[in-house]
Amino acid sequence: MSEAADNTAENARQENVTRILDAAERLFRHYGYYKTNVADIAKDLGMSPANVYRFFSSKTEIHQALAQRMLDAGYEVALAIARLPVTAEERLRRYGHAMHNMTVETMLDQEKVHEMVVVAIEEEWPVIDAHVTRLDEVITSIIRDGIETGEFAPQDPESSGRCFSACLAVIVHPQMVTQCLMKQNRPNAEELIEFALKAVKN
Repeated sequence: MSEAADNTAENARQENVTRILDAAERLFRHYGYYKTNVADIAKDLGMSPANVYRFFSSKTEIHQALAQRMLDAGYEVALAIARLPVTAEERLRRYGHAMHNMTVETMLDQEKVHEMVVVAIEEEWPVIDAHVTRLDEVITSIIRDGIETGEFAPQDPESSGRCFSACLAVIVHPQMVTQCLMKQNRPNAEELIEFALKAVKN
């Protein structure tokens, strides 16, 4: 097969994968993850379940690919903030607020999306751990910049990056936000972000 034919075949495959993921996300959002099966996705696309299985071996694999796509979108937001021409402190502040807002608006605002995220977290999918690691690396890079410019005290940027990320878990982890968001005896996003910033500045 020629290179052009290979490219055409790969483009067609990617198009089908995208169509399947789009349909799955639409149905998961509307009916919920547990109430949607591969046959429903195939029916929505006007194809047979066997055709869906040509691209994904199971509903779980579809869900994992969908989770990866959602997490990639969050990572791109984090990268964009890390590249802003503002102080390291301000980049960390904006990062914290952006991640919190994404959790609240994208996941918790829509019960069915939250269900998808909870399944992924509870089943300890590798894509979740990889995503956490990528975000920690973004935070570490910002802290390293702040150390180099004298904004932040000398410290181990990798350790501080992980600790900063852990401090924000209450306001970015979907399950923790669900439990803590409406409780008066919990710190709000602004308080936690500023507390974490003091730790890396001093």
